[in-house]
Amino acid sequence: MSLRLGDTAPDFEQDSSLGTIKFHEWAGDSWVVLFSHPADFTPVCTTELGLTARLKPEFDKRNVKAIALSVDPAELHKTWIKDIEETQKTVVGFPIIADADKKVASLYDMIHPEQSATATVRSLFVIDPKKKIRLSITYPMSTGRNFDEVLRVIDALQLTDAYTVATPGNWRDGDDVIIPLSVQDPELIKQKYPKGYTAERAYLRVTPQPNK
Repeated sequence: MSLRLGDTAPDFEQDSSLGTIKFHEWAGDSWVVLFSHPADFTPVCTTELGLTARLKPEFDKRNVKAIALSVDPAELHKTWIKDIEETQKTVVGFPIIADADKKVASLYDMIHPEQSATATVRSLFVIDPKKKIRLSITYPMSTGRNFDEVLRVIDALQLTDAYTVATPGNWRDGDDVIIPLSVQDPELIKQKYPKGYTAERAYLRVTPQPNK
């Protein structure tokens, strides 16, 4: 199954390090970062889980819940969490899905046979409160993810949801943004962007009022 941007994220019920997870119910009205790992106790995965745990304040500011996944069982996850907390000097407060039967991995196309026939690659999905997939990124097993980029994209998605704008390349929170070409009427532009705008290179740029 191939998931595309805008698709509804498949619901599931599966065991985890924190007990049974009914995914849509657990997600509630939050944004979600769902990300998979090849296996417990692998060095790259350990750093990623530790980093995610340390980013909790940043996720909280953005109304984001994190949830990880590998095909190992829940009891092994719990043992691994102790190792993560000891080596990464943090507290893992989010669930790790125990996808031993690969049900969730199949739903989200996380097993790529040319990488491994049994373990999940480093898939990552950003899912909005309406349960729509807004971002998908797939990394190879050997490469750890850039979570600064994940936060940057979430900032952009939340901003563009709140305002009729688009974000340029390398945009970060607080930078100017672009008025989409679909907005052409001068009076509508003045109404929608009261803080002003500048014309440059056929683009209209605006810094909207913060929504945080």
